[in-house]
Amino acid sequence: MVPTAPKARRRPDLSEAFGTMAGMASTTDDTQIIDIDVSQEMRESFLEYAYSVIYSRALPDARDGLKPVQRRIVFQMDRMGLRPDKGHVKSSRVVGEVMGRLHPHGDKPIYDAAVRMAQPFNMRLPLIDGHGNFGSLDDGPAAPRYTEIRLTAAALAMSADLDEDTVDMVPNYDSTYQQPEVLPAAIPNLLVNGSSGIAVGMATNMPPHNLTEVIAGARHLLAHPDATLDDIMRFIPGPDLPEGGKIVGLDGIRDAYESGRGMFRTRATTRIENVTARKKGIIVTELPYQVGPEKVIEKIKAAVSSKRLTGITAVQNLTDRHHGLRLVIELKNTVNPEAVLAQLYKLTPMEDPFSINNVALVDGRPQTLGLIDLLRVFIEHRLDVTRRRSAFRLGKAKDRLHLVEGLLIAILDIDEVIAVIRSSDDAAAARDRLTKVFDLTDVQADYILELRLRRLTKFSRIELETERDELLKTIAELEEILGSPERLRTVVSDELAEVARHYGTERRTILLESAGGEQIATTGSVEVKDEPCWVMLSASGLIARTEERPERGGERRSHDAMCSAVPATTRGQVGVVTSDGLVHRIDVVDAPALPGSSGAPSLAGGTPVGELLPPGSQPLALMSFDSQVPMALATRDGKIKRVNPETLQKDSWSLITLADGDEVVGAAPAGDDAIIALVTSDAQLLRFGADLVRPQGRTGQGIAGIRLADGAHVLALGVVRDEDLSAARLVTIAGTSDALPGTEPGSVKVTPLDRYPAKGRGTGGVRCQRFLRGEDTLTTAFIGPDPRAIGGGGQPIDLPEDDERRDASGQPATTVISGIG
Repeated sequence: MVPTAPKARRRPDLSEAFGTMAGMASTTDDTQIIDIDVSQEMRESFLEYAYSVIYSRALPDARDGLKPVQRRIVFQMDRMGLRPDKGHVKSSRVVGEVMGRLHPHGDKPIYDAAVRMAQPFNMRLPLIDGHGNFGSLDDGPAAPRYTEIRLTAAALAMSADLDEDTVDMVPNYDSTYQQPEVLPAAIPNLLVNGSSGIAVGMATNMPPHNLTEVIAGARHLLAHPDATLDDIMRFIPGPDLPEGGKIVGLDGIRDAYESGRGMFRTRATTRIENVTARKKGIIVTELPYQVGPEKVIEKIKAAVSSKRLTGITAVQNLTDRHHGLRLVIELKNTVNPEAVLAQLYKLTPMEDPFSINNVALVDGRPQTLGLIDLLRVFIEHRLDVTRRRSAFRLGKAKDRLHLVEGLLIAILDIDEVIAVIRSSDDAAAARDRLTKVFDLTDVQADYILELRLRRLTKFSRIELETERDELLKTIAELEEILGSPERLRTVVSDELAEVARHYGTERRTILLESAGGEQIATTGSVEVKDEPCWVMLSASGLIARTEERPERGGERRSHDAMCSAVPATTRGQVGVVTSDGLVHRIDVVDAPALPGSSGAPSLAGGTPVGELLPPGSQPLALMSFDSQVPMALATRDGKIKRVNPETLQKDSWSLITLADGDEVVGAAPAGDDAIIALVTSDAQLLRFGADLVRPQGRTGQGIAGIRLADGAHVLALGVVRDEDLSAARLVTIAGTSDALPGTEPGSVKVTPLDRYPAKGRGTGGVRCQRFLRGEDTLTTAFIGPDPRAIGGGGQPIDLPEDDERRDASGQPATTVISGIG
């Protein structure tokens, strides 16, 4: 305890200086000095400061995921009418309005917050549409006088229904304006965009997630309040970072989802290719979250100068706005590119840890929240918003119905109403007489007196009766919502589904359970032995190699939907058939090696095959250069072709000549004893013997495979050996053609392939699934034994039991299926 100062005579100059400098005393009059306890004053002042930083500046609210400055920016821009259909305005104008009306902490933090909400590399779903230089991961933004901003469509969803008493309004810093305590937030912004901030004694650091996945998890929790973390993680397998990349190791993510704290590693997306005719290089197309290319280059140069990193001759940053990130790391001819890549992961930010600390405000108190807790806070907020909005709309509807009923009474006796008004001395007398003669309320009478006579026509009566019926229907619906918790939860769930449909996007970040084949020695050169192996391609686009022959069956694991596998050697090459009718030669050594295992292999350690192909190529299947079995190709327009095996001394060559607008939709080896099956978008299946398709050369266009109806196209190709026909299954998923891909689960059907009769090539096939109400197309089809399905995060999804009826309807799915193999 600091001792208090002794009392003394009044000495204005010394006492005032002492009180000002030390903060220990203040005067109440000219003759008295009040002594205070410095330790107590410091304690109270520090607590007030800490509370202000925690509550008013650094931590987001768990309901709308916004800090106060972000919330005030979105609210003020909404009040200024800066919507997506309006023009941009100077950032300085917005900063000034926010600072003058709502935020007392200066212009710099306001502009910094607005810039972050406009940066697509920081926000998974930006809330501000910026025009001008808003900076990069290596450079800051331009001054606010040089940039312009407006709200995005997603920001409108955050502030929607704000004027319908959905949230509490509180005074601003000087009690001259009202501002929302929290935004209605139709989007789970805290999980989707993440947050970071340092308060007093605590901090928050939350990664972004995929909107579609988060809403799917929230809707599942709405329908099943007792759902476990494993149930929710089937929908939300992990973060989805704005710039893509890879997340290596999922154990830390589960820890964070369970306790609110955890750690995962983010890894750059790379591929090894020839940068010149004789020199290889590492091409970096995506970097870890919040890591810029200049930072990586700086670390590479420092490691090369200190001789900790060897084998690199040059680094070039070829990033531009049209092609995105492209970092070219040139290598010496004598080094193994995989060994250098492993050194880069170890010594540079190309592999970077991210610590999760889910701290947010709940009822004004900072709490560390797990995934289910975060979803529950958001769900409760949306339930409260929807409840208050419904009560507000119900009151408005009842008030309007009251006026409409008064008008209908007046129209029935219009002549008498006019007579009463004309014979009244003043408006007050007219109101009193109307209330007595026609049994109206004062509100109805005042409304009739203020009404123009042209409204009281026969046509207006029809309009009023129609409006009355609609109001009665609206009131009944709103009362049902307010009176039924189940109905309220249904409304919230439907609104969330609509948000996902409007603003949802595909997952950008790949989730890897472990480093897989990329976890190799970080020193010296790694020589790969030339040994037999199998190269596998998964339905999610991952490629890997294994020493053992992959077999179907066994325990279910992530990424086990294998769609193609061919034998090869580790020093050999295989081909990747793509949708443009080309086969691309790739080195087997570029596919990461997986440990041998019995049963269905897990491709979680694989690498995206797109990294080994030219940009824009869509892989379909693998092709062995040593096989003498013809390769069957099916095109979107119904063509079928078997091409003779032929290997050219090129990096890629054509397997089929395609017509304009046509593309290959499936490829697989097909001997003369094989069975070929084609599935179309209008749910038609045709199977016939492969011997009906004569093998052709590379330049052939193929022959008619199936007759298509108007507007239909071929969706999938299946090739099954005759002895495997009884084990083969047809999996089809039906949906709507106008739905956003990856947002609609649809209905799923599994049927033995032998239930469909064989027909002649070039015919129309038979129906393989009956559409449910609202469905008009097949979105996915697969033919093969032991089908496996996966979600967007690689998680396994159970398929329904076999349906022996070949044209039955499917069973509604609860989860979006992204791949089948």
